[in-house]
Amino acid sequence: MVKSELPTTPEDYQQNGNNNSTSQPEANSSPPESENQGFLPVLKNPRFLILWSGQIFSQLADKIYLVLMIAIIATRFQEAEETISGWVSAMMIAFTIPAILFGSVAGVYIDRWSKKTVLVVTNLLRGVLVLAVPFLLWLTKDLEPFFDLPVGFWILLGITFLVSTLTQFFAPAEQATIPLLVKHRHLLPANSLYTTTMMASLILGFAVGEPLLELTDVVLANLGIHWNFGREIVVGGAYLIAGLLLLFLRTKERNLNREKPPQVWHNIREGLRYLGKNAEVRNAIIQLVILFSIFAALAVLAVSLAESIPELKASQFGFLLATGGVGMVCGATLLGQWGQKFSYRQLSLWGSFGVAASLGGLSFFTQQLFLALLLTTLLGFSAALVGVPMQTIIQSKTPKDMRGKVFGLQNNMINIALSLPLALAGIAETFVGLQGVFLGLSAIAILGGLLTWYISPIQS
Repeated sequence: MVKSELPTTPEDYQQNGNNNSTSQPEANSSPPESENQGFLPVLKNPRFLILWSGQIFSQLADKIYLVLMIAIIATRFQEAEETISGWVSAMMIAFTIPAILFGSVAGVYIDRWSKKTVLVVTNLLRGVLVLAVPFLLWLTKDLEPFFDLPVGFWILLGITFLVSTLTQFFAPAEQATIPLLVKHRHLLPANSLYTTTMMASLILGFAVGEPLLELTDVVLANLGIHWNFGREIVVGGAYLIAGLLLLFLRTKERNLNREKPPQVWHNIREGLRYLGKNAEVRNAIIQLVILFSIFAALAVLAVSLAESIPELKASQFGFLLATGGVGMVCGATLLGQWGQKFSYRQLSLWGSFGVAASLGGLSFFTQQLFLALLLTTLLGFSAALVGVPMQTIIQSKTPKDMRGKVFGLQNNMINIALSLPLALAGIAETFVGLQGVFLGLSAIAILGGLLTWYISPIQS
């Protein structure tokens, strides 16, 4: 095993881009081994706990938001015996477009604005937008349809577009804040908690979102409160709680670039030039793009996989995705506790081969429920071995004044990576079959792992 080399001098910290005042290096001395490992140092950091708490509420609200929109469509706009897929597709497009348009642009502003301000304002505004939905729907209920669609539905599309746009600013600000709050040697467990929370909110949001919203209506009815906007209060309230929690965050940022007006395209090109010169960070982003592309394709292929398993229906594909999420949570948790014993290079290679082996196994066991669940769990576990170290490399190797640009570009590329496989996976399955697509994805995972092994320095 090769242990990750930790910086022990101010020069090491400067090379790693960790120039913030909150993470002073201990010159010529290494911290105790027990201090370097596990979640305890991160969980004892009150500033990180505030960010983490805000993340929990914000990401749960993000996931339940789409459940809320689908529920509103089903109760207000969908006609009897009419499929809801067209309505939902339009909603997903409104949610996806800002991610592609504004991901890189948002990163430019993140480098100039206070991270705390961005985190607070984006959550409060999203909360207000969600809470405004019932009033706006009531206000437009009697208006004539616009382009054959109810005005209320156009309102939902507009609000969804705005909520997603604000999310494009929140995401890179949150990622750029983590290195400001934790020391360099604690970035891996901090990112493990970040990834665990992200995946747990994904599972819980889609799994319990609908029951939670229905429970809200039941509780209000039992209390004698006959509101028809209790669901919006739950989602909007979660955003507001996140914003209020983050008001207490102290990032200790200094020397923010207040250039006005910001040279957006120049700064995007600057971020691209940085990635062009820094092979390690560029490769880490490529690895994440490959990983998210595989999971986006899996979201489509899971429907066909569930349909081919005798014990499942096509509509129960969520069980397969949930086990993948559980595997990723387990992998991220183990990484946070013991991952610092290994180099990021090793972890990524093992994870890539684990992802490849899982996908290869799924290609041969498309009708065995137990093996399919086991392999998707292994797939999620292996994905954590790739995703967490790669995100940590990006944070630790990117200079402080470049993080917003780099994270913005990263989010932009990942959003595109999430979108294209949704369209291409189904087409590929038509031509080469489910087994062929799984084997193709397996080969891509192996190539990504080998890329990391040859490009990344030995100490990574």
